[in-house]
Amino acid sequence: MVHKVAIVGSGNWGSVIARIVGANVIAQPDLFDPTVNIHVYEELVDGKKLTEIINTQHENVKYLPGFKFPTNVVAIPDVVEACKDADIIIFVLPHKFVKPTCAPLVGKIKNTAIGVSLIKGFDIVPGKGITLISNVIKELLNIPCGVLMGANLANEVAAEKFCEATLGVKSPETGAVLKKLLQTNFFRITITDDISTIEVCGSIKNIVACGAGFVDGLGLGDNTKAAVIRLGLKEMIAFANQYYPGAKLDTFFESCGVADLVTTCYGGRNRRVSEAFVKAGGKKTIEELEKEMLNGMKLQGPETAAEVYEMLKINDQLERFPLFVAIHRICIGEIAPDKMVECIRNHPEHM
Repeated sequence: MVHKVAIVGSGNWGSVIARIVGANVIAQPDLFDPTVNIHVYEELVDGKKLTEIINTQHENVKYLPGFKFPTNVVAIPDVVEACKDADIIIFVLPHKFVKPTCAPLVGKIKNTAIGVSLIKGFDIVPGKGITLISNVIKELLNIPCGVLMGANLANEVAAEKFCEATLGVKSPETGAVLKKLLQTNFFRITITDDISTIEVCGSIKNIVACGAGFVDGLGLGDNTKAAVIRLGLKEMIAFANQYYPGAKLDTFFESCGVADLVTTCYGGRNRRVSEAFVKAGGKKTIEELEKEMLNGMKLQGPETAAEVYEMLKINDQLERFPLFVAIHRICIGEIAPDKMVECIRNHPEHM
């Protein structure tokens, strides 16, 4: 079977994945259709439509400047048009846009299609807490949905610096096809069926990265940051075990787990904006800094912290996850950033 591939989302990471997928489908014509559609949210850049720029210059000049797309990657502003014939749909967009983006696709895609989510975050279910984005996609579109997460700073992957990622799928046959679609000599993939744990890691590490950024903003050094990372990992494991029973400990030691956690806490946008938030001394909100610093890209950490806080509150579990709670409260301005140290010092592990 020849598989047609579509990508939904064209931000920084989506553009990087489009470069990889575009090259891989050309190299494997027996497995993949040569044209890769990428759904691009239409916006103007210097008076020109972004889709037109991508289709003529073969570059996402706003979200991934300096890196060319293969010419077989075609930007399409209509999500239904982009996905209608796809056998594999890769979702790479901010998690709060998943439902409105997927809604037009209901009943308009192949019933044999499979999804792959590269999306970090959770969806809030009013009165019940949170659910995984892969589950949202699966339920909305009635298709199976795997996940891909890892220690993957987008610009480093675009520059073809070696890294790893973790692919979560239930079907070994599907996993084999997706690995051929996504793996390169610089982007190596391991496969597991522990989808929920991969997704929990990919989402929650952004909360911990905010904590790491607060530490940097306070000038507290690498020892304190290491404490935040360690305690964050412990709470990440506890959260997965609490809400997604059956989590495999080994998964936390894949690229999606501790590797992604460390990378994000030293190099990600959540860390960078959180550091700036502390240094602004209360004069700017995280939302204002996001607009100033990220050129239209979105932070996942503060929103995910709010979603996790809601889940913990509903289930009367706030005291069990003091680091996550403190980071959320700092993000919304409820407590000062220097309370981070108090949280670490008084963490139940130290009492």
